[in-house]
Amino acid sequence: MQQAAIERFVKTGGQPPDNVKMLGRWHAGGEFRGVAIVEATDASAVAAMVMQWSDIFSFTTTPALTDEELGAVLAAQQRSAN
Repeated sequence: MQQAAIERFVKTGGQPPDNVKMLGRWHAGGEFRGVAIVEATDASAVAAMVMQWSDIFSFTTTPALTDEELGAVLAAQQRSAN
């Protein structure tokens, strides 16, 4: 699998789909793992990116919110609890 990943990365540059912005990607030297930070307005775009590589890698995807976005969620939760 490692050779297949190397070949695909060299061929494609590992670029995400057009509707996903790669903010950064880091690789663990000597290991077959890493982390990528991407931005997308649609979760299905991230799913499509993951599917491009899912035959070689396993992924854990975690949505992240800004302080403002999380603040709005927490405020709404607090309002509904009162």
